[in-house]
Amino acid sequence: MGDKTETNILGRIQSSAVMTRDPAGRDVQILEDDKALRIADECCCSLHEIYTEALGAGIYPYRYLRNRDVISLQEQFNLVNSCVAVVGLGGLGGQVVLLLTRIGIGHLVVVDNDVFDETNLNRQALSSKKSIGRAKSEEAVDVVASINPGVNVTPYQARLDSSNAGDMLAGSDVVVDALDNIADRFLLERETKKLGVPLVHGALAGFEGQMMTIFPDDPGLEHIYGDEKVEKNDPKRPEAVLGVPTITPSMISTLQAMEVLKIILKRGKIFRNIMVHVDLEGGQVSQFAFECENSSGKR
Repeated sequence: MGDKTETNILGRIQSSAVMTRDPAGRDVQILEDDKALRIADECCCSLHEIYTEALGAGIYPYRYLRNRDVISLQEQFNLVNSCVAVVGLGGLGGQVVLLLTRIGIGHLVVVDNDVFDETNLNRQALSSKKSIGRAKSEEAVDVVASINPGVNVTPYQARLDSSNAGDMLAGSDVVVDALDNIADRFLLERETKKLGVPLVHGALAGFEGQMMTIFPDDPGLEHIYGDEKVEKNDPKRPEAVLGVPTITPSMISTLQAMEVLKIILKRGKIFRNIMVHVDLEGGQVSQFAFECENSSGKR
């Protein structure tokens, strides 16, 4: 946008913003969604651009008001200007997409070659009776738009491989591993390392799950799985034998989404070279720290 257009948009935002009080009784200037949408329509721009301009001017999009005490205005601005790729839109990926949409990530890249079927309804947050037979990536676009139209979504109905990963993941600040087999996880790890992008790994089986963040110079998945000589569709793999009840992906995806926030906002304890293991039925959360010879991988 040109300077005059940006000035015009900012002027409209400032004239449409109002003062309100947050739940703690503090005054805050906010921009409500209906007004933001009207400005976007009149100025022929996206709601994402309106949110960016508003936050840059110290005005909160009203939907983010309850983030305010734990996410500063500058941090919310950083989230709105970040890009996260979610590879796999099933039990883990669907929940991650919803969480990042509500928290205010500005751009999501969603990757999955599959369509929804009836067995997905027990756990996959993007699935519904109406979505059966529809591409998961297409459904993600519509669901995100229905929750937060200020989030841009780039969908890929494709299986990620070495020939397309670079193009699909380019520009991402963080990539989320929400895949369902070890072979594809190793492939995704290799590609994110090539791009120099951190990867947030998650996996589950039954009422147990795990999560770990992998930076480009970390050993990563070999800590957990050893080498990658595994079958993609091994019928004896844990998730096939133990199943995937909805409670477990909800927990692990929450840990993954929080890890994404910590990476982007550069705060908190990142689980780098540390695997978090959750046993929901046993009521245990454990951390396993791995030795890392590379000095750059020190925690």
